[in-house]
Amino acid sequence: ATLPGLCIALVVLGFNLLGDGIRDILDPRLRR
Repeated sequence: ATLPGLCIALVVLGFNLLGDGIRDILDPRLRR
């Protein structure tokens, strides 16, 4: 089991979701 790889994947996924949320809050007119 590659634990470090799994941790990195989870962190990247979390940052992607967080970035989407922040972008949605800052610029709600971006997505229609």
